[in-house]
Amino acid sequence: MISKLHSNSIFIIARLTFREAARRKILLGALLLGVVFLGVYGAGFYFIRADLESTGQFSKPVIINQLFNFLALAGLYVVNFLFVMMSVLMSVDTIAGEITSGTIHALASKPVHRWEILLGKWLGYVIMLSLYFLMMAAGVVAVVKTVAGYDIPNVARGAALIWLNGILLLNMTLLGGTQLSTLANGVLVFAAFGVAFVGGWIEQIGSFLNSQAAVNVGIVSSLLMPSEALWKRAAYEMRSLLVDALGFSPFTSSTSVPSTFMLVYAVLYTLATLGFAVWNFERRDL
Repeated sequence: MISKLHSNSIFIIARLTFREAARRKILLGALLLGVVFLGVYGAGFYFIRADLESTGQFSKPVIINQLFNFLALAGLYVVNFLFVMMSVLMSVDTIAGEITSGTIHALASKPVHRWEILLGKWLGYVIMLSLYFLMMAAGVVAVVKTVAGYDIPNVARGAALIWLNGILLLNMTLLGGTQLSTLANGVLVFAAFGVAFVGGWIEQIGSFLNSQAAVNVGIVSSLLMPSEALWKRAAYEMRSLLVDALGFSPFTSSTSVPSTFMLVYAVLYTLATLGFAVWNFERRDL
């Protein structure tokens, strides 16, 4: 009975959070930007394919498939970026802003546990962000399939890793919101994402140049923030056969692929940030 009451509280808060987030202009802006991106991406993909067909390049299927794979990963890379930005911007003030304004007291003063408040907000954002991600990723996959007839390898597996990346950033933002101001929280989360991004590229370039020191820099940055490792593994999962043969692409390198251990670490990291956010919020002086 008690467990059922807790679940009801979480779902009620999740529904309220979903409705509140849906009314924000940032969501409308993100949806419009997503539609514009898919339109531009689809048009560009169509004209590239038309030019290849008109010049007789379809007689080289290996190269054509590699080009389509590159364009598909480029589209999903943008989706990954937009999804991460949405995860942070939608939730950056959900705890910190409400603590500063005092509106959190309207919930905290009721017979509702703080962990129910945070998990309810988390669930509401997860549902909304997942719908946004599904729309964007499905849009890219549909463009690639409709225009080029190309099936992205292991797209479900790659999409799951990109989704986890966005949830990781959401959890990081909620954790920061339990302790920092809205501005400091946003700056810190974006800085951590930037460090991981740069570290990932250093590791990839170091792998190409056989520089173990540069690879180690990337590994350390992934341990501090595994967001770029998730994208690199997603890109590796969706790679073409030519990338396997060459061992390198603009998005991944076969010699520095995030390991299964790193994926497990990223999952545990994501769960730990959420758990620590709940723990920190329970002890926060409101």
